[in-house]
Amino acid sequence: MIELYYWPTPNGHKVTLFLEEAGLEYRIHPVNIGTGAQFEPDFLAISPNNKMPAIVDTAPADGGAPQSVFESGAILLYLAEKTGRFLPADARGRIEALEWLFWQMAGLGPMNGQYGHFQVYAPEKIPYAIERYTREAERLLGVLDKRLAGRAFIAGDDYTIADMAAYPWINAYDKAPLDLAPFPDVRRWQAVIAARPATQRAWALTKEVNPDAGKPMSDEEKALLFGQGAKRD
Repeated sequence: MIELYYWPTPNGHKVTLFLEEAGLEYRIHPVNIGTGAQFEPDFLAISPNNKMPAIVDTAPADGGAPQSVFESGAILLYLAEKTGRFLPADARGRIEALEWLFWQMAGLGPMNGQYGHFQVYAPEKIPYAIERYTREAERLLGVLDKRLAGRAFIAGDDYTIADMAAYPWINAYDKAPLDLAPFPDVRRWQAVIAARPATQRAWALTKEVNPDAGKPMSDEEKALLFGQGAKRD
């Protein structure tokens, strides 16, 4: 059993995409990041960076005690190795998939996150920040579009954890959509993944777990998410 600590955000969706594709048995523990559930001691014990998602595998491959994993990229890699799925077995294919997994973790996710923050959540419009992160988000879409030219998926013909990591971060902000018209291969790839039954099941969890998804955030919720500092006991 995979115990999944989750909230329906782009990073949360990565893990449900894998679990639904692989058909692994899992149980969701909602982590409402708008109410500060990510700071509760029990959650910090498995995710010390106070970010979700995180998992606890109650039946790890080594037969030992339950294994906890935090960071969405590490979770995808752990689950791929556990199941032997969605990560190429050959060395070169594996490296390609991991390159693009880490590209998402270091680039597409953080930069699109900053784009969304300054476009949607910031208390004031800062033109420099908006332009800076819009241009970077568009640059990364261009990188992905070139990569997908002539390929079904990011690492080649097969769907992998690289695709699962990147897909939720393509136009993650309904209130600030990026123009995908210049990126035909991204649009083609996005449509193929969106049509997968497992993707549809994963996205259906959004309203089940958070019925208020899509509603404006309160000032209190924003303060919890964006006002964190270095707290010491």
